[in-house]
Amino acid sequence: MIIDLPKTTTTAVDKRLVSLRDEGGAVALGRVLTLVVIADEADIEAAVEAANDASREHPCRVLVLASAGPVTAEPQLDAQIRVGGDAGASEVVVLRTSGPLQEQPDAVVMPLLLPDAPIVVWWPRESPQTPAEHPIGRIAQRRITDSVMAAEPTAMIRSLGMHYATGDTDLAWARVTLWRGLLAAALEQPPYEPVTGVVIEGERNHTSLDLLAGWLAVRLRCAARIVHKPGATAITRVTLERKGGNIVLDRPDGRVVTISQAGSPTGASRSRSAG
Repeated sequence: MIIDLPKTTTTAVDKRLVSLRDEGGAVALGRVLTLVVIADEADIEAAVEAANDASREHPCRVLVLASAGPVTAEPQLDAQIRVGGDAGASEVVVLRTSGPLQEQPDAVVMPLLLPDAPIVVWWPRESPQTPAEHPIGRIAQRRITDSVMAAEPTAMIRSLGMHYATGDTDLAWARVTLWRGLLAAALEQPPYEPVTGVVIEGERNHTSLDLLAGWLAVRLRCAARIVHKPGATAITRVTLERKGGNIVLDRPDGRVVTISQAGSPTGASRSRSAG
């Protein structure tokens, strides 16, 4: 069910949410967090779909905040409430602000935050230079960015690194979770020789390569080199160089990782979610 509330106030939106909860029997205490999504108009539907999918495991209240007009316009708040089949296991509130309200995002969302629940803020595309200093970032326990989706991914991940604060997370790091697991498992097999160098191949401007290279360089105490491959999708190959023979994790099709090591049989591991 979708309910439009044009030219409204956060108080009116909150009252309508309470009314819908009473009518439908939804239990607010079953929500484990408030997810605040700060998105452009073009990204709203994709962000809501992703939040709805995630909410099936972690029911939450989703507040999507978007600018609908210039800062010089008259202050106005247009809201849309989505519940039931249109909101997954969540309740979704889309808030479109215009005028001076755009400069007070914390004041807009504050009345709609769930009491005694963590606050997570997510920027699906561009993010502020210092997420922890953003008005909503200051009140959030977790701040999620996605440098891969930015107009200049490399510049963004460098900026985020320079202004990192506890609670910051970039999805480019989450995308290499399976790669990190496979690499750790490969290094646990004999012979236990030190790695002298790392080569990571993949898509240009995909910041997962940069983060994986940095992590391996620190953990293995060796140089890590990135090779960009035309037409590649994310990470396609990781080579761990050792004196007795290299360990190669190869994923040319983007779905199956093949692990090969000198003197050992080749093994394959499905890794569709790897970055």
